[in-house]
Amino acid sequence: MKLMDKLQILADSAKYDVSCSSSGSSRSNRPGGVGNASLPGICHSWADDGRCISLLKVLFTNVCIYDCKYCVNRSSNDVRRASFTPDELCELTIQFYRRNYIEGLFLSSAVIRSPDYTMELMIKALRKLRHEYRFNGYIHIKSIPGADMRLVHEAGSLADRMSINIELPSVSGLKLLAPQKDPASILEPMGYVRERIMESRELVLYKKPQPFVPAGQSTQLIVGATRDSDLKILTLTEHLYRRYQLKRVYYSAYVPVNDDRNLPSVNTSPPLLREHRIYQADWLLRFYGFKAGELLDEGHPNLDTHLDPKCDWALRHLDQFPVEINKAPLEMLLRVPGIGYRMAAKIIRARRVGPLGFEDLKRMRVVLKRARYFITCNGRYYGGIDLDSGLLYQLLSDKTDSKVMAGQISMFG
Repeated sequence: MKLMDKLQILADSAKYDVSCSSSGSSRSNRPGGVGNASLPGICHSWADDGRCISLLKVLFTNVCIYDCKYCVNRSSNDVRRASFTPDELCELTIQFYRRNYIEGLFLSSAVIRSPDYTMELMIKALRKLRHEYRFNGYIHIKSIPGADMRLVHEAGSLADRMSINIELPSVSGLKLLAPQKDPASILEPMGYVRERIMESRELVLYKKPQPFVPAGQSTQLIVGATRDSDLKILTLTEHLYRRYQLKRVYYSAYVPVNDDRNLPSVNTSPPLLREHRIYQADWLLRFYGFKAGELLDEGHPNLDTHLDPKCDWALRHLDQFPVEINKAPLEMLLRVPGIGYRMAAKIIRARRVGPLGFEDLKRMRVVLKRARYFITCNGRYYGGIDLDSGLLYQLLSDKTDSKVMAGQISMFG
């Protein structure tokens, strides 16, 4: 098989893996080396048609010993199979880099022969890139669950970021759709990587740098392949951030590629809006001080697709609103729909000079389209609608015609 045919097959097979963030690592070029990675992330290049090109994102192979029911590369599927050699992958990466097509590599793989054998091939390619080709650019590798920890360690010493994908948010889902995979084979290396990252950072303090996954680790969850609720997904996400200090948890709306009685119908559309709402909730967990148990509960296990999660939470906790913009602490300002982290900090700074009015907030560009219903300024409420009114949900809902609602609200003055 020609190399470009392999590239077409293995790049297409990698499109379902979304955990390929490219930020957080700094690796300077050295004399005789090729490329570098900057701390803010990959410097993207742009094609003539406007496409953003940054990472060579491929599988090492799509030949797999596993028969995961949700995966297009499952062993029982009749698809074109291909595998790179380490030399082929290195040559592609370097040639693409020299042509300014890419700034780094995202390398994942199906499992050929065994997890250890697959990891050995991937590590051989990375070792050649770093030591023979002297490539200093960004590399993100996906660890293979079940691989020996010594291989995980070697991969971590060569890569900038590592992802160990959980895929399914529950043990029951994993047993149903991927019975050959063991949850422990995913969580154990995740814990190992966390410990090695912490050790590496401690060595830096003692001026003995031994970089190990300097950009941290991430994982991916599939949304919609099982009946797991959003509460289940966000509870797991919260645990992963707290227990394993992950940089990111990525979510992928399930794309029906296989026909199986345990999977959604192949005619079912991917739940893209649900994926979007979960990403918004993830942001609230990471930066706004929310807990999964606050956003959802057993009586309300799924996010409202017509409301962003912060609005949804606020409407279910109207007893805490409106808040006085000149007195509310930062933690409460962050829970007001329409006020983000930067704006909340800006409000805190501005009100030290003098009390803020509604017009002041306009000049500061606060998103008053939503925030006005949840705040007061110097004791005055500018929402123009009763907080207990059912119109508030309709007003904030994505499915609402804003012109119709404006006419209804005008009746309230």
